Amino acid sequence: MVFHIDRTFFFDAVRQSLFKGTLSEGQAEGMTAILDFFEERMPQADRRWLAYILATAFHETAFTMQPVRETLAGSDAMAIEILDRAYAAGKLSWVKAAYWKPDEDGKCWLGRGLVQLTHKRNYEAMSAITGIDLVAEPDRAMEMAAAVTILIEGMLAGSFTGHRLADHLNAEKEDWVNARRIVNGTDRAEKLAEYGRTFHAALRREDAPGILQRLKGWLARAIARLC
Repeated sequence: MVFHIDRTFFFDAVRQSLFKGTLSEGQAEGMTAILDFFEERMPQADRRWLAYILATAFHETAFTMQPVRETLAGSDAMAIEILDRAYAAGKLSWVKAAYWKPDEDGKCWLGRGLVQLTHKRNYEAMSAITGIDLVAEPDRAMEMAAAVTILIEGMLAGSFTGHRLADHLNAEKEDWVNARRIVNGTDRAEKLAEYGRTFHAALRREDAPGILQRLKGWLARAIARLC
């Protein structure tokens, strides 16, 4: 069944439940981009998937809902410095090799986006999905359209860890906690589960007039792309 989201209800709900009563322009923009992608490309998909996608972006971007660089640094150089210090201090015990260090071409494969895309092989894989050569231009993973595609398609396909949204949220199972394995093992899994349930509660069906307005918006965007 196609599910159109009541955007007014959604933003009012998450503003209070997750964003302490106020939403920045960037937070609204990021969530809108995710909602648009989901509704336009997979309107019949399980809305629990959308809720957990939003929860993942909420956590991975430190609540900004904007593509970020690993450590939230303003540049690759700053991120590398922060990661180097943490690694030297033994704070990254799970890291086997310093993947963020520049390679022979001077490019670094540190985390970028709405979900932290790391390692050259993952940039290669996501190049095919986004249609952008992220190996040639890894910073383009910070562009909103690319970041949303990586986030959603990666979680659907199990690109990050082998776990997919459908493995944990399906007709027989609703495992919000182990859904964290889609991205990062069990790190803060309970907290992510809480975020996911909260986003899910905000995803209410839109009434007919609202759907008509949404369709008009999609048509306008489609025409604009053709011009």
